Amino acid sequence: MAQKKSWGDMTPTQKKLVAVAGIVEVAVTAWCARDLKQRPAELVRGPKLLWAPALTVQPVGPIAYLLFGRKR
Repeated sequence: MAQKKSWGDMTPTQKKLVAVAGIVEVAVTAWCARDLKQRPAELVRGPKLLWAPALTVQPVGPIAYLLFGRKR
């Protein structure tokens, strides 16, 4: 199994990829949280109070909300 690299061991390209992935993850989570807050409960599958903490489970929570949590 590969050993984890510390930030200092990463190449500049790897550091950029990690930073971009983190920014995308935060942006998608924020977008999902805003959508959940503004969307009426009738248009959300399941209780909104359970979706809110589920969004903190990265990266599964926001993806699950986008795929399964919203009614079309």
